[in-house]
Amino acid sequence: MPAFESITQAVQGLEQLKTHPLRSTDTWDLPHVLHHIAQSVEYSLTGFPVLKPRWFRATLGPLAFSFFSWRGRMHHGLDQAIPGAPPIAQGLPLPVAVDHLVTALRAFEHHAGPLMPHFAYGALDKPAYTRAHLLHLADHWQVFVA
Repeated sequence: MPAFESITQAVQGLEQLKTHPLRSTDTWDLPHVLHHIAQSVEYSLTGFPVLKPRWFRATLGPLAFSFFSWRGRMHHGLDQAIPGAPPIAQGLPLPVAVDHLVTALRAFEHHAGPLMPHFAYGALDKPAYTRAHLLHLADHWQVFVA
């Protein structure tokens, strides 16, 4: 499974998809996956549409994130939409999806204001959110093949 150590490294990998496209072996096609990850990054800046209950975001969510962060990889349902997020179509153009995610990651990287609580993990600081986004990308990337 790929590991992304920085947003810069993730952006470089994403940009390579434009000239060396991969495909997803899971339920969602590659552009759908990239738009999904972009949604997550954008929601960390603007707020997730639906949050898990407060008790979850204060207990189980942070525990799960701590475990993922400790082991250096995330595992989640790769066809689970973000709760309350608008549906994403299949069959969208790959370059547009790459640009969407790259733009979202760069906006996150340059964001200096407060971050919104993650829908499951709760409040995360910038380094933790960066880690969450990179782990999320890597978890999906494991099902991409040439």
